[in-house]
Amino acid sequence: MSTETIIALAGFAFVMSISPGPGNFLLLASGANFGLLRSLPLILGISVGFLSMVLGVGLGLGGILEQFPAVYIFLRLLCGIYVFWLAFKIAKSRSLGSNDSENISKPISFIQAALFQLLNPKAWTVALIVTVTYTTQENYLLNLLLLIGIFAIINIPSISTWAISGAALRRILEKGNRIAVFNISMAILLVFSMIPMIIN
Repeated sequence: MSTETIIALAGFAFVMSISPGPGNFLLLASGANFGLLRSLPLILGISVGFLSMVLGVGLGLGGILEQFPAVYIFLRLLCGIYVFWLAFKIAKSRSLGSNDSENISKPISFIQAALFQLLNPKAWTVALIVTVTYTTQENYLLNLLLLIGIFAIINIPSISTWAISGAALRRILEKGNRIAVFNISMAILLVFSMIPMIIN
């Protein structure tokens, strides 16, 4: 992989990672409700879920999706159901999460976050674009692994800024019913961010 390709890939990874989207809205909400430390499984799950998808697409899964479009449609349906469920959970939360055992509100787990990415049509599209655009036939597997490594280096700090931003809002949101308004707003943004991807 040439230096020019690495620079271009890093730029693409940054834009795709930092821009608003379903995963980043989840991170913002999680940071605000649970703080950065308890949002780490969500951060890692989103990143690992996506990078696993890139690996799968690079090893031939992308061709299967193109050959069997019904699978892609099924993923969109599952994604829509899952997103609405996550949005409902966020919207009904009325207090900042804590370590108190009586608090039934829990942050999204690593597994849930990884599954969210695997059901995310946008993530599949980005995975297909990145594997086709930034790999070469020569030393293909090495190029694919290098691509995944570069994306990870850019992706994890970039998406973490959303959780950090949410955590920075905790002091403001703990007053009155601000957290309830914030959570409802995040739930609405989450649903609306997925609608174009599900219906297209």
